[in-house]
Amino acid sequence: MNTSIKWGIIGCGDVAEVKSGPAFQKVANSELVAVMRRNGEKAKDFAERHNVPFFYNSVDAIINHPEINALYIATPPSTHLEIAKKCLAAGKFVYLEKPMTINTDEALELKALVNENDKIVVAHYRRNLPAFQKVKELLDANCIGKVLFADITILQSTTNNVIAKTDDNWRLKPETSGGGYFHDIGPHQIDLMYHYFGKIEKAEGFSTSTQNNKVADIVNGIIAFENGVQFRGIWNFIASEKDVKDECRIYGENGTITFSFYGEEVFLNTTDKEEVFSFENPAHVQQPLIEQTVNYFLGNAKNPCTVKDGVEVMKILDKFTS
Repeated sequence: MNTSIKWGIIGCGDVAEVKSGPAFQKVANSELVAVMRRNGEKAKDFAERHNVPFFYNSVDAIINHPEINALYIATPPSTHLEIAKKCLAAGKFVYLEKPMTINTDEALELKALVNENDKIVVAHYRRNLPAFQKVKELLDANCIGKVLFADITILQSTTNNVIAKTDDNWRLKPETSGGGYFHDIGPHQIDLMYHYFGKIEKAEGFSTSTQNNKVADIVNGIIAFENGVQFRGIWNFIASEKDVKDECRIYGENGTITFSFYGEEVFLNTTDKEEVFSFENPAHVQQPLIEQTVNYFLGNAKNPCTVKDGVEVMKILDKFTS
């Protein structure tokens, strides 16, 4: 029986630097033992700056570290399936970055490999941030009455600051990322809709590539949920600076809930009241989900985001851009 989770990070790049990496050292019953990056010097630099005892430039080496019982896979999506297979074969717990794989076929392959004894969590961390939990609380409390439909508008310019920048800009290489900026941030929005509204009945989408023939820079899609809720969304990554927008509005019979995916406020507007709920995200935004993941790995909580959930999100990403 494990009494603590001892982590290794595979891919200690931009996301691990602040959003997730330090959280493994701050959560109770959690310890960051080692990090890995193909560039050994960069792995060493990360380890030294974050006081991590060991560093490697080999996936196999960190997986086989005798103290480590859980691995955080934070490499680009094209490597997720292969690395996850190795981790599961070695009997390790897995915390897997989004999107969970490069496409739906790989997601289904991974799902088929995971048995009831394997513990694997997909890092859709916005589920556990206070603003998005408040939205779910308002929905569950029927504050806007029966939900009718949800509308997402994400307009970002080419100089956006919501997507991490890298030297090789791998997010615009579909063979590495799966599909451009939409595949990078879209999982957050689609997962929350799935988290809020449940099973998806059907979905359709369309996309265009205006500046990069390999990836879509404008994506729009619609979803019909089994409970009757309708959804429509538009993502534009070449918008004018003056048109930048980030909004989700959920319409009910008695009002609306409005919020931003990159803000910290939730607006409730009903027939008889208007309220604003303000929150402050943790310094390391993945920390709340990592805390629940640790508790799940230790047998003290349910899985906060399953492989099945990840597959449903992956299906929508591909449906909207195919």
